[in-house]
Amino acid sequence: MPRVVLVTGCSTGGIGYALCEEFALQGCKVYATSRNISKIADFSNENIEKLALDVNSDESITQVVKHILEADGKIDVVVNNAGVTSPGPLVEVPIEQVKEVFETNTFAILRVCKAVVPVMAKRGSGTIVNIGSIVGEISTPWSGIYCASKAAVNTLSEVLSMELQPLNISVLHVAPGAVQSNIANNGASRFSLEPGSLYTDYMSDILRRISSSQGPNSMPSQVFARKVVGNALRKSPPRYMTLGGNATLFKVFKWLPRSIVLYLLWKAYSKRG
Repeated sequence: MPRVVLVTGCSTGGIGYALCEEFALQGCKVYATSRNISKIADFSNENIEKLALDVNSDESITQVVKHILEADGKIDVVVNNAGVTSPGPLVEVPIEQVKEVFETNTFAILRVCKAVVPVMAKRGSGTIVNIGSIVGEISTPWSGIYCASKAAVNTLSEVLSMELQPLNISVLHVAPGAVQSNIANNGASRFSLEPGSLYTDYMSDILRRISSSQGPNSMPSQVFARKVVGNALRKSPPRYMTLGGNATLFKVFKWLPRSIVLYLLWKAYSKRG
């Protein structure tokens, strides 16, 4: 019987969409979800079904989980991929945007886990994949809210990996570096400096930071998906993996004194021109 996979945040062109395609290639039955289902292009693989899912709604999550259980009777793998960013100077990001980022990137993972963990525990098996970020481990300027939300995801993954172990549920935390996706375009569309901003002189630096994940060293989303899915479907998935552009550099950063790392990152993104 094929493994059943639920993936959140599957808009076309993103890593969630690529993950769905790769899981299906590996013979899984896949549920590709997004709050706005029209943003998910049709898949060529008939083993992928599109569903509307608002990860910020307990009711929506419950309905989707119920649909999957009625159709397949189980959920083997859940990928918490849905996410948003809110670039800009930390003290000037509107609080409503801050709340939205944490709702989608962090709190939604708990909502989904509350719904699927009892299902997996009943069968005594399952895997939860949480998509974090390398900037959840090493912070960068001009993306503080996103960094903070992904740092929280890292903590959630670590605690879940311990607390779900007695239930025979594995937790894989993925910390992507630069991977080809829609994140830069989405971030740019949500960014603006208010008139009189304290950081007007840094506009070019902020825009450069927004686009930094989509440079020439960005990993193609299909390559990213192939490596993540390969680990997620292992009998004993690893607890952590990192990959993508700059992932190796950020590994090195983790061994350096933090003051030096922050100095280097600020220097890189404060050229003001």
